[in-house]
Amino acid sequence: MISKTYNPKDIEEKWYQYWLENRYFHSTPDDREPYTIVIPPPNVTGVLHMGHMLNNTIQDILIRKARMEGKNACWVPGTDHASIATETKVVNLLKEQGIDKRDIGREKFLEHAWEWTHKYGGIILKQLKKLGASCDWERERFTMEPALSDAVIDTFVDLYNKGKIYRGVRMVNWDPQGRTAVSDEEVIMKEIQQKLVYIQYPIQGEEGQFVTIATVRPETIMADSAICVNPNDERYKHLHGKKALIPLINRAIPIITDEYVTMDFGTGCLKVTPAHDPNDYELGIKHNLPVIDILSDDGTLNEKAQILVGVDRFAARKAIIKELEEKGYLAKTEEYKSNVGYSERTNAVIEPKLSLQWFLKMADIAKPALENVMNDTIQLHPAKFKNMYRSWMEAPHDWCISRQLWWGHQIPAFYMQDGRIIVAHNKREALRIARDKYQLFALSEADLTQDEDVLDTWFSSWLWPMSVFIPGKDSENPKAGPGDLDYYYPTNDLVTGFDIIFFWVARMIMAGYEFKGEAPFRNVYFTGMVRDKLGRKMSKQLGNSPDPIDLIEQFGADGVRTGMLFSSPAGNDLLFDEKLVEQGRNFCNKIWNAFRLVKGWQITENTSANNELAIRWFDAKFNQTVADLQSHFSKYRMSDALQTVYKLIWDDFCSQYLEMIKPGYEQPIDRQTYEATIQFFERLMCLAHPFMPFITEEIWQEIRERQSGDTICLATYPQAGSVDSSLLADFELLFDIATSIRNIRNSKQISPKTELPLAIKTENAARFQPFESLIRKMATVSEISYVSEKASGVSFVIKSDEFFVNIVGEIDVEQERANIQKELEYIQGFLLSVQKKLSNERFVQNAKPDVVEKERQKVTDAEAKIKSLEASLAAL
Repeated sequence: MISKTYNPKDIEEKWYQYWLENRYFHSTPDDREPYTIVIPPPNVTGVLHMGHMLNNTIQDILIRKARMEGKNACWVPGTDHASIATETKVVNLLKEQGIDKRDIGREKFLEHAWEWTHKYGGIILKQLKKLGASCDWERERFTMEPALSDAVIDTFVDLYNKGKIYRGVRMVNWDPQGRTAVSDEEVIMKEIQQKLVYIQYPIQGEEGQFVTIATVRPETIMADSAICVNPNDERYKHLHGKKALIPLINRAIPIITDEYVTMDFGTGCLKVTPAHDPNDYELGIKHNLPVIDILSDDGTLNEKAQILVGVDRFAARKAIIKELEEKGYLAKTEEYKSNVGYSERTNAVIEPKLSLQWFLKMADIAKPALENVMNDTIQLHPAKFKNMYRSWMEAPHDWCISRQLWWGHQIPAFYMQDGRIIVAHNKREALRIARDKYQLFALSEADLTQDEDVLDTWFSSWLWPMSVFIPGKDSENPKAGPGDLDYYYPTNDLVTGFDIIFFWVARMIMAGYEFKGEAPFRNVYFTGMVRDKLGRKMSKQLGNSPDPIDLIEQFGADGVRTGMLFSSPAGNDLLFDEKLVEQGRNFCNKIWNAFRLVKGWQITENTSANNELAIRWFDAKFNQTVADLQSHFSKYRMSDALQTVYKLIWDDFCSQYLEMIKPGYEQPIDRQTYEATIQFFERLMCLAHPFMPFITEEIWQEIRERQSGDTICLATYPQAGSVDSSLLADFELLFDIATSIRNIRNSKQISPKTELPLAIKTENAARFQPFESLIRKMATVSEISYVSEKASGVSFVIKSDEFFVNIVGEIDVEQERANIQKELEYIQGFLLSVQKKLSNERFVQNAKPDVVEKERQKVTDAEAKIKSLEASLAAL
């Protein structure tokens, strides 16, 4: 018994378990063409948000379609260990228990981190199952599992031995809260209101003379190494070669010249602080200036600051402004907006900081990655992102790959007591290298100390398309087989956000060419950002992001999936409105009601030729739509693909086809029409299945008897057949006629049940005689006659001058004449006013061309309307 209403809760869990139990999502290499997607691994700390929902829906659409096309579809799931995010979570958890990580040491801390990961990690993957994600869950990977960790260490050793990894002091982005370096891509720039502080630096040896510097960072004046002016600035030429005194600490610094300084910005004087600004650092190298780092790793002032030692940088800023004012060094302050970098993970303000770190040389490794995106070996969708990609990849900075954390892959560098470094897979191998290379045979493992730092999380995820196919360490439950990498790599499509195009997408491409000699994937589909209907980025802080699981509970997974996709063209932001998922749910209800209608029909063995044309039309329409759909998929237009399926089911099948073939009340339908309709329904469900997996499986299973183990997941995806274009054109005209007659009824307040006579010009008789029964049914027409010219009486032109509907006796003729005359007079007056405007030469000469063209179009439209109204009057 088919339920009256569609209830997603009744079927979603049932069918997902059915799919898992039958292992429909599992893939092993065979002789079929592979189709592979690797999931962008979400942080192990993460939970499902709207961006994940969109991203994984698109991946599922691609993988389900490929599976139905007979390809060996493999979608690999997994999570990223997320060094900073996870360590922050565990540190905060320990703090709540009164435990400091440094008190318990690295080994004990990692025990807590693993305990947290096993207990709370991977929630997001469980949530993806509710969305219907058809991942091969038997292949689930984690970037910290043994096999993947070994791959990361192997990669580091390989690159170091090639001379591509080095250790050195460079300016980095420092997160004082996480106490680690972070990459440029993990710094979020925010425009904030600050105070621009004008400070007077006394000139050494010249009483009462000073130079004024404007800065938003007065807490760094103690780290100043020089004051710089433009050599061409006449205001300061008398200061060249002299020295100024830093206020509050009276340390003398030189006044130097460099054309780097902009004369018309601020006061034209620049305080040079090499330790705390990347541009100042470059200027300091050029002029051989000392580097004075006054900030500790936690963002407090250290002993080199001389004052306010141990005070937080922002508290020190306020204290220094106050002291500068008290001692007469403060000229003025102004409100000033500027961009400030924040850590993506901890939201702490980033400090530029000189730090001893490990780096990967990027110049050579980036070349093939740039070339093969520019020549479309790897295609970006939409292609507009090629420019962004090129701008980043033409001159990439060396990658700072070390992080001052404990959770992650510990850098495989071992230090001897004299400071020499040995890079090896483990301490045992390092000892062997030390003995072989330096003949230090008395050396033991105890004499070697491993680097405390871990590798940047992205140093593991850049290997993801390769590392997920490395066999696991667990022989009883291997995550991959020995030949999997050769079979599944390169993968086919990557679906991700454009915000990580450089520090994940580009790096995976680099790794692919460096280690496999080919691209890791063929296409990259960029999703946009999910925003609220006001255009704001969704966030917990704003409270404008719905919980995806709550949406699934309320609207069903299929409703949410389709709702998300209704307005999400590639690379463009999606303005999310709950009405979208309501539309998705309504689509499910429409399909369900159509299913109930068809399955509720009684069948007669009598044959009927009346529905043959409708069957032929929908078959042609279906084939035409499948061709359009394949075109959309080939161009990665997922939203357009869904809209195409939506229109085919809602408009063409439900609103047109079913209305044409639907039997009268309590009347049976002939078996031939019924079987054709069931086949259409099955094929429609196959087209819709990648978008709406649950309801399509339910209907596919119920629409006819299936064998045990059957599933729509493995049904054949429909292919386009021949299209009868002339038949489609005839039906479009038929639908226009029916719509026009309905509109006449509505405008003239004639009951929809009232049958009206239709006249067709004689020259169209042969074409439309086969459609007479359909016209009568769809347009509620009493009779159809063929005439040489328009008949007298009250009738309306429907299409060109070829079709007329007579409404004699259905309207008040005098009232109709008065209404038309009134409208005619209004349009004639409007036409005169527009013509008068266009006859004004000054208007035509001075107005914009598009404005003039719009006025001319108004004339054309008004003249056409007047002609139509005059014809209507003539008919009365």
